[in-house]
Amino acid sequence: MAQYLRLEVAQAMKDSGLVPLFFNSNIEKSKKVLKACYDGGARLLEFTARGDFALEVFTELTKYAILELPGMIMGVGSITDAAAASIYMKNGANFIVTPVLREDIAIVCNRRKVLWSPGCGSLTEIARAEELGCEIVKLFPGGIYGPDFVKAIKGPCQWTSIMPTGGVAPTKENLEGWFNAGVTCVGMGSKLITKDSNGNYNYKEIESNTREALNIIKEFRK
Repeated sequence: MAQYLRLEVAQAMKDSGLVPLFFNSNIEKSKKVLKACYDGGARLLEFTARGDFALEVFTELTKYAILELPGMIMGVGSITDAAAASIYMKNGANFIVTPVLREDIAIVCNRRKVLWSPGCGSLTEIARAEELGCEIVKLFPGGIYGPDFVKAIKGPCQWTSIMPTGGVAPTKENLEGWFNAGVTCVGMGSKLITKDSNGNYNYKEIESNTREALNIIKEFRK
């Protein structure tokens, strides 16, 4: 079961401004990535369930976070149906992120008061998500739409909270572009969770990237 209610997770996303995301099928490597993000200051993480036995890895990661990483809010992404959402919530998911808008997922998440963030690409989709109780909409793929799209949405819909995923980088120029446009937080994957030339995770760099991104966001919000 989730440890954090929907509104608590939404507030954590707003306060932090950053949701790291990644997938790896190896539990020990995944723990090290999670620990690097945590040591860098992240307090939310989206595990993108894109591979075989992802549920097993997520469950072990969540147990690890509960025991070793106090305050870390674990969520899951790339969920495409209500059944998967329900299974992950039973295994500790505190938020559900989807690449598309699915009303069946909204229903099962709302019933458990778990935050869900659907991938939307139009104002019509965003409005429907909010009608279904969405607190923070995922703009996906963010790099295709860009900050100007966010500015356009925030004009008539100032209450809308947006989290772009894709096209986000841990640089001052990139992050200021998004936050100037009015995003609530950003989801960041491969440009934050880096690997070396051999395809191995660079844990120290992940930690420093996370810390730097959070510092940029904090400084910009002053």
